[in-house]
Amino acid sequence: MDQFWNVTLTLLEGFTQNCTIFLLTLVMAIPLGILLSFGSMSKFFPLKGFVRAIVWAIRGTPLLLQLFVVFYIPSLVWDISFNRMTAAMIAFVINYAAYFSEIFRGGMEGISKGQYEAGQVLGMKKSQIFFRIILMQVIKRIVTPISNEIITLIKDTSLARVIMVPEMLKVSERFTVQGLIWPLFYTGVFFLLFNGVLTLLFSFMEKKLNYYKG
Repeated sequence: MDQFWNVTLTLLEGFTQNCTIFLLTLVMAIPLGILLSFGSMSKFFPLKGFVRAIVWAIRGTPLLLQLFVVFYIPSLVWDISFNRMTAAMIAFVINYAAYFSEIFRGGMEGISKGQYEAGQVLGMKKSQIFFRIILMQVIKRIVTPISNEIITLIKDTSLARVIMVPEMLKVSERFTVQGLIWPLFYTGVFFLLFNGVLTLLFSFMEKKLNYYKG
């Protein structure tokens, strides 16, 4: 029993790193994703093309590779070095911002132009149309795809181990070296519980947003 609690406490230390990456990525990637989505919908073609090219490149390459690029390339090319956690955060934020931007863009472009026109007929300003008519419908449309990405994010945080960030799976290797294999599989319990809470939260949000059928 003492061994079990020792393993649990040690893995919890590593899981705090996973949670830190998860939370900071959400806080920074969501607003950046919104900015990218507006850039990709811009009527200024050079900006639109530039943003879409970046999004295409980020979505088209593995996050694992992006972690290596952010951690190693700046020091090799520009003599700039990031610590491991900072490099992980940069890679995660850029990667998830690209995915979020496409979800936001799809949600906004999915709203019919007739609703904008109806708001204009009522004498509403563009900002009023967006916040009073469009916004909640967009949120309703993107809750499911956003929730899928967020659930994927908590699992992807384990990839930070490839640049030696001491997240939970990396920490579990200490026990593997000692001949204990079960702590490696025990890490799955932490991810399952965390994702279970997120799943319940997003299910609750979807039910609350069922009023917005448009």
